Amino acid sequence: MARRRNKKKQDETLVDLVEAKEQAQDYVNKNATLIIGGIIALVVIIGGFFAYQTFVKGPNEKNAKEAMRFAQDQFERDSFALALDNPGGGNPGFLDIIDEYGGTTAANTSLYYSAICYLNLGNYEVAIDYLKEFSPDDDILPISKYGVMADAYGELQDFDNAISFYKKAVGAGKNEVLITYYMKKLGLLYEKQGQLAESKEMFEKIKNEYPTSREGQDIQKYITRVAGKM
Repeated sequence: MARRRNKKKQDETLVDLVEAKEQAQDYVNKNATLIIGGIIALVVIIGGFFAYQTFVKGPNEKNAKEAMRFAQDQFERDSFALALDNPGGGNPGFLDIIDEYGGTTAANTSLYYSAICYLNLGNYEVAIDYLKEFSPDDDILPISKYGVMADAYGELQDFDNAISFYKKAVGAGKNEVLITYYMKKLGLLYEKQGQLAESKEMFEKIKNEYPTSREGQDIQKYITRVAGKM
């Protein structure tokens, strides 16, 4: 009886498979045009993607990088207004690169450069806006992004946001030079705001964790000064 039951189950399974195959074939026959159209559309999309990468994005990246060189030259001379709008010779400034080469690495980097330019020109709110759009993609620029935002908020006397972004800068990477630089700034701002315990804690963290850093070498005098106010 067990063998008969097993054979019956096998026969039922075979029938189910045959029916499923016939149903699938029937679906394909009825929807052949739709299926083929979907395959063609997928091929077109994939082909279009690779064509865009090869013939549009690649050249745009190269052109944008070359164009940005002239704005960078003015930036390095501290000619921030020229770097933004008119680096000379009919070449685009950072703002033009952002508009003309959107989506490229150069355009993204130009957002950061533009923010630094506006910060140095005293346009702190505009600097913050550009930094919000900037997407850092390495271990250093996230620290710089948040640190510069903190500087801008500090200039606007928005010390709560300044503290918040200094804290983000300190936690955004592992670059000792930048981290200790912004740790000290955070400690000084805490001190200015009368948050002496937090200030002392930050200075002591520099002393204990980064004693050989530039900030760590003379941090004791700041610890002593804050302790004297407590």
